[in-house]
Amino acid sequence: MKKWLVAVAVTAALGATAVQAKDWKDVRIAVDVPYEPFEYKAPDGTLTGFEVDLGNAVCENAKLNCSWVVQAWDGIIPGLKARKYDVIFSSMSITPERAKQVLFSEPYYNTPSGYFAPKGSTVNPADASSLEGKRIGVQRGTIQDTHATDTFGKVAEVKRYTTGDDLVLDLQGGRLDIVLIDFPVGEAAILGGKDGDTFEAVGDTIQLGGGVGAAFRKRDKDLAGIFNESLAEVKANGTYDEIRKKYFAYDIKM
Repeated sequence: MKKWLVAVAVTAALGATAVQAKDWKDVRIAVDVPYEPFEYKAPDGTLTGFEVDLGNAVCENAKLNCSWVVQAWDGIIPGLKARKYDVIFSSMSITPERAKQVLFSEPYYNTPSGYFAPKGSTVNPADASSLEGKRIGVQRGTIQDTHATDTFGKVAEVKRYTTGDDLVLDLQGGRLDIVLIDFPVGEAAILGGKDGDTFEAVGDTIQLGGGVGAAFRKRDKDLAGIFNESLAEVKANGTYDEIRKKYFAYDIKM
């Protein structure tokens, strides 16, 4: 009787594994929009951007049927845990704190963060005293939020925003003195915007975190393995660089 029960348990476990592998033909991917040039909506409403194109290429290479889910950043990890989607592919920097909650893929890009302020401003990130009483804008829950709070939280007001768009709008509207954001995002949304000639990057760029990776639920090691393998293949066959050149004039690959 015990042997029969063991045999049934083993068969069920093997069957469950097969079903699980089959389930990964359909994968839901979460992104925080807008975050140009990584993910944003085209004029016709379709999702586009570096990570959307790369995610689609990874899915096609792995023969996965992927769909995209738009999710605000401050709820993106809780949404993953609640099974609203299966992957976060949205410029999530790899940090020890996040690694306690999610399983990361190998990093697939690394870009610096940068400060942006109105031209002629006296703020200087290298001199904390120049930020005394100033308003620093960051997106809530990002590594930029953590860095600005740890570095300037005692002398400046750190204002946190749900979306990058709201942050940029408040800088343009004079409600912020300086912002800290992914440098390519600042280039596109601030320097490349309609009022781009009134703003500039200030101070040196800084590297925060351990690069950007896709995030999975801890138990979904098989799905993470599929993404890691496919990411490596699209890097090796030149697809990654083709996509990168559409959005960046410089190398961002890890």
